[in-house]
Amino acid sequence: MRDDIQWTNLSQQAISDGLAEYGFEVSRNIAKQLLDNHDYVKRKAQKYKAMGYHRDRNAQFENITSLKQEYLDSLNPILSMDTKKKEYLGNFYREGRLYTQEIIKTYDHDFTSASEGLIIPHGLFDLKRNNGYVFLGTSRDTSEFACDNIARWWQAYGRRHYPEAWSLLLLCDSGGSNNASHYIFKEDLEKLTDRIGIAIRVAHYPPYTSKYNPIEHRLFPHVTRACQGVVFKSIELVRSLIKKTQTKTGLRVFAKIVDRLYLTGRKYAEDFKENMRIVFDVLLPKWNYTAIPGTQSL
Repeated sequence: MRDDIQWTNLSQQAISDGLAEYGFEVSRNIAKQLLDNHDYVKRKAQKYKAMGYHRDRNAQFENITSLKQEYLDSLNPILSMDTKKKEYLGNFYREGRLYTQEIIKTYDHDFTSASEGLIIPHGLFDLKRNNGYVFLGTSRDTSEFACDNIARWWQAYGRRHYPEAWSLLLLCDSGGSNNASHYIFKEDLEKLTDRIGIAIRVAHYPPYTSKYNPIEHRLFPHVTRACQGVVFKSIELVRSLIKKTQTKTGLRVFAKIVDRLYLTGRKYAEDFKENMRIVFDVLLPKWNYTAIPGTQSL
């Protein structure tokens, strides 16, 4: 055994055969014992090491922790938001195993030209109620789509669960449809506050830290498990699978199909920056700001 060897893809039989070439006759069981004795265990690689580090990372994490506690102590909701990996409808292979009476045969190539549609799963997670909401879009993942889904959540659930709310804390990544640098997202947020009538307090997670967004570990892994191995033949099937997602800790998940066309390449209005109702924080304003409804004063 060499100290610089960190892994091997040899099977127990291959190790046994290799030792035999050096004059050591051992069985597969002995090979397994040798692996165990030297702490070799079969493991998957883990996405653990960040590809980058931002100098304001710790300051923003402390700020988010403070904001979460402030809202937990109030009558206001906290939503964690993100978009899950898009999926194609059709007879395509999907990772996972199912109990079946016969082999499930899928296409041997995942060519998108053979797909019957596209699913964009946009998620919201209510931290206080441990509820997840997944909106299955069929068009594009845009800031308008994201903000419309918050409005859908508020109209169907939010205003009933939080009747005395005056503000909403939104936790999200720094890229994608809710990009911290894009003013089209801020303009759509501003329009959203007019629709729901309460302020939206936004806190973005720093770059390379999306895994810390609560939705990433409190909702999406459970949705993935509920759908694993199932061939997505229809969007209605996907919705029914997601609705069945649950955990022993009481997670409930609601799913809705959003069959509306969303356009990419939209630009914010020319006078938006001069007249916007966005209040930027003194601390790290690029990641922290509040959108104010038109009925409220700045």
